[in-house]
Amino acid sequence: MLRFAPSPTGDMHIGNLRVALFNYIVSKQRNEDLLVRIEDTDKERNIEGKDQEILDILNLFGIEYSQVIYQSQNLRFHSAMALQLLHDKKAFSCFCSSEWLEKKREEAKENKIAYRYDDACASLPDELVIDNMNPFTIRIKKPEEAIVIKDHIKGTVTFEPNEVDSFIIMRQDKTPMYNFACAVDDMIGDVSLVIRGEDHMSNTPKQDFIRTSLGYNKKIEYAHLPIILNDDGKKMSKRDDASSVKWLLEEGFLPSAIANYLILIGNKPPKEIFDMKEAIEWFSLDNISKSPARFDMDKLKFINREHLKRLDTKELSRYVGFADEEIGELARVYLEEAGTTKELKAKIGAIFAPKIIPDEFKEEAKIMTETIKNAPYFDEYEDFKNYIMKESNLKGKHFFKPLRLLLTGAEHGPDVAEVYKYLKNYIGEIVK
Repeated sequence: MLRFAPSPTGDMHIGNLRVALFNYIVSKQRNEDLLVRIEDTDKERNIEGKDQEILDILNLFGIEYSQVIYQSQNLRFHSAMALQLLHDKKAFSCFCSSEWLEKKREEAKENKIAYRYDDACASLPDELVIDNMNPFTIRIKKPEEAIVIKDHIKGTVTFEPNEVDSFIIMRQDKTPMYNFACAVDDMIGDVSLVIRGEDHMSNTPKQDFIRTSLGYNKKIEYAHLPIILNDDGKKMSKRDDASSVKWLLEEGFLPSAIANYLILIGNKPPKEIFDMKEAIEWFSLDNISKSPARFDMDKLKFINREHLKRLDTKELSRYVGFADEEIGELARVYLEEAGTTKELKAKIGAIFAPKIIPDEFKEEAKIMTETIKNAPYFDEYEDFKNYIMKESNLKGKHFFKPLRLLLTGAEHGPDVAEVYKYLKNYIGEIVK
């Protein structure tokens, strides 16, 4: 079993989508199920509707999964496992107040040393614990040996016991901490491989230690993906528009192109442009670079353009608001200068929108408009051009500039002869 475990606390980040894509690909390669686990235990941060938005995005990208569960459904298991650890003396009740712990953190900061819990409550006599009416958290007893994690990307990583310490597994309100809930859920879900971002690397030894303490002997494989950097070389955050999958879709990037790009970066594919089916054939976690990948909008646009070129003309036409093969062919002409469906729609839309003519060509445009309106139908551009030129008595830039503006709504662009091929049946609608 593989799992994708997003939190419904905001728009899906491209890093999360990359994790979902890799989990899906490997699940297909291994012929194992993919579970989607919505990690919804942090109720204060949950945003209503974000869970469904996540599932909609997965469906849009063709990421198939066997089932969806919500982490909150497993709370009874989290409680039972915590009680088992207490019973086995592998965990203890901690009565230290938040204020006291904060004081200890400040002291560590002043002394310029890493804060570690000092196990003040680790050896309290049973009678003091049983009779104590103060609120308490539950901490797992720190490991006595180093924890070794084998990672498909990072290699073998060793964590010394003092890097883990006696950390909290259950809050005072008896809800589980992230690492405890995650470790238990992966255990009861029989997860074989966890693929996630490298920002979770510090969580991994804790989760591994929790399962070992519970007597779970299966060693889960790991692959921690390097982060994605923005143009400034910093980790992409919510402040970066391009970090949001929703924003990229709204900007006119195709799901197939976004997937292509996210699988491509930091990887060694046999070719640059591919679809998911092809990626499943050659993808390997062992080929993922250990270094962060930089997000390149120009590269994404190039890949998006190539995926747009792969669409049939009718489908391409629908992306720009039509259902006409001729408009689809016209859109294909404009793909040389447009990288997204949004840009493409704007260029095709300008052709059919009211035209804004510069003052220096307004008189010529007026004459040409009347001439075109009264012109017969011409199949060939040369015949159309010669007729309009003769009837309007316009020449040079006083002919070609207003003609381009009237037909395309732009001063620059593809060859007008090429555009005319697909617009000749719409001339009356275009030149109003």
